[in-house]
Amino acid sequence: MSVNQQGMPRPVTAVAWTSNSSTCPKDFTLINITEDGVAANFTRFGIKSGYYLCYSKDLAGGMVVTDIQIITDKEAIPHGYCYIPEHLDSKAAVSKRKRVCVRVTPVGSVDTAVLEIKLTARNKMMLQYYTYVGDINGYVLWCSKGQFSAPPPQTKPRSISLDLHRLSLEQVTPPSLLKPSNPPPRLLPGRISQRRQSLNPGSDAVQHFDGSLQGITALDGVPFSLHPDFNTQSDGMLSSQMNDIYIKSLKEIENEYSYTFAVEESAARRNRPSVFSGSSFSAQ
Repeated sequence: MSVNQQGMPRPVTAVAWTSNSSTCPKDFTLINITEDGVAANFTRFGIKSGYYLCYSKDLAGGMVVTDIQIITDKEAIPHGYCYIPEHLDSKAAVSKRKRVCVRVTPVGSVDTAVLEIKLTARNKMMLQYYTYVGDINGYVLWCSKGQFSAPPPQTKPRSISLDLHRLSLEQVTPPSLLKPSNPPPRLLPGRISQRRQSLNPGSDAVQHFDGSLQGITALDGVPFSLHPDFNTQSDGMLSSQMNDIYIKSLKEIENEYSYTFAVEESAARRNRPSVFSGSSFSAQ
């Protein structure tokens, strides 16, 4: 009986059929002889090539065999059981009149499992401390069950230098600024309104002497731009119209309408009352 490092027996994790040692899977033990010294080669009538029973105790898969049964072809397989796999060559075939089935359970959910399986020839021989499973093809299958100790979980090695690097205060990055999930649409260059431009941090028009913002309304910050039709007019037609405007001088206006502004100016000076006249300070 194989044991682990703690001195506890190792459980059976898988059972299978195999043709010979070359087809036997890795980490499996082939049973080639019975406990009473008979060759444990299962053969069918008329077929020269036989097959053997094998089992594994490799816990890498995380499963253990908790029970084993032999059923006939007329019986339904019990709930939670499965037929053992076959690793045979092309000339071998397993009889279906009687079949071996096992119940496989995760190793962490049970504390008892099948620890050993043995074969004997069909006779009156009894194996002490073993449980009779059944007879198949002239052989008797036995198993022993008991408690086992699951191997402790293996911890992954960690690099101390990597942990120290993560804990280093020099690697602390400053917190990033919060950004809105729906920022305002980006305006094209040259399309920002005068009010929007006045809200820039460098603008002196909206900053008070104490640094506070003054005169901001609900419309401040709202993007504004002229319709493209008006922009084309302002670029071409408006500039040409401004060039056609002619500003007349005062002399040209007087000559055109035969009117002299000097007459009105002299009359205005003559009729203007004096604030220091004696009438304005008459006794009441």
